[in-house]
Amino acid sequence: MSSRLEQLLEMLEAEPQDAFLRYAVALEYEAAGSISEAISRIESLISDNPDYLGAYYKLGQLLEVSGAKEKALDVYQRGALVAKKQNNTKTLGEINTAILLLED
Repeated sequence: MSSRLEQLLEMLEAEPQDAFLRYAVALEYEAAGSISEAISRIESLISDNPDYLGAYYKLGQLLEVSGAKEKALDVYQRGALVAKKQNNTKTLGEINTAILLLED
């Protein structure tokens, strides 16, 4: 386990509901090659914080890499709804591009 991940986990222990820390920990697991752990942590984050927009795009990417394309498509579509609700056109465009590429 990297020292960066250890530090983030310690911080998360003190602030277990901090969405940014939860996301950062998931990214560290991804960087360490633990894709399934990263997926699990981001799914939990979205479950607890459904408006955490960036998590949808990352989760979709991770699911694609793991071969779960239908699940990735569902996540991207849910993320697109959140992006529309938040009027975040940049992220909406990124998610829509991911959807188009996945549907090809």
